[in-house]
Amino acid sequence: MIRQLTIIGVGLIGGSLARALKQTGFCAEVVGCSRDATHLQKAVDLGVIDRFSTEIAEAVKGAEIVLLAVPLGAMEACFAAMAGNLPSDVVITDAGSSKASVVSAAKSAFGDLPTGLVPGHPIAGTEQSGVEASFAELYQGRRVILTPLPTSSVEAVAKVRAMWQQAGAIVDEMGVEHHDEVLAATSHLPHMLAYGLVDTLVSMDESEEIFRFAAGGFRDFTRIASSDPVVWRDICVANRKALLEVLERYLSDLEKITDLVRKGDGESLGDVFQRAKAARDRFVDQLEK
Repeated sequence: MIRQLTIIGVGLIGGSLARALKQTGFCAEVVGCSRDATHLQKAVDLGVIDRFSTEIAEAVKGAEIVLLAVPLGAMEACFAAMAGNLPSDVVITDAGSSKASVVSAAKSAFGDLPTGLVPGHPIAGTEQSGVEASFAELYQGRRVILTPLPTSSVEAVAKVRAMWQQAGAIVDEMGVEHHDEVLAATSHLPHMLAYGLVDTLVSMDESEEIFRFAAGGFRDFTRIASSDPVVWRDICVANRKALLEVLERYLSDLEKITDLVRKGDGESLGDVFQRAKAARDRFVDQLEK
């Protein structure tokens, strides 16, 4: 059982974890922290957190585990604010979508990486944001990736793993660089495509008519373009090396498809679509097992 969990950034991700741990009785007290006291009071009123502080140095006092659920661009400032105010045996983890940037931010703030630092990334979420959107079942059956560092203690990794498992998650481990490469392809690229498509269409002269007649396929494909723009701006900048590699690969393949359309090569287009359908169907089957 966690005596005190301090969550910095009480939105969908942090709020849903708090709800899940409270529901299972795995956490005695949840302390919230952000710059907005009104937002934090709402989290108290909703029963997501027990108390709060707008000062990180105050919020982390007495914490057994600290979770940073803030945009990647805010990580270093948060680490710096807690440095020198943490209990000696505290475990620190995060929910950032790019791990190399989190490790770099921690090095800048702490100097030597704490043995209690265990970077993590819950592969879960919705296009909604804010504590009002949080719900206890968000992590049920979803994957959380931990990227333990050479400096991470065995005990700290075990605590973070147990926390996410109590929330219903399936916990995996991988290296920092490998995580960033995988997520660039499976998460970051799709978000870029969704944002880019909507931005292209809205700039067209017929945009009002285009959106009026858009059907379910457009809605489903672009759903993630309703995600928090600040979060995804920071992800693009933080993981730009891996993201650029997969973007360039995609652009090359898109140019090949464009050439097939230009030539009217229906047979080759059909082959591409068949391969894609088979791969997508396998993916869906795996999710449903």
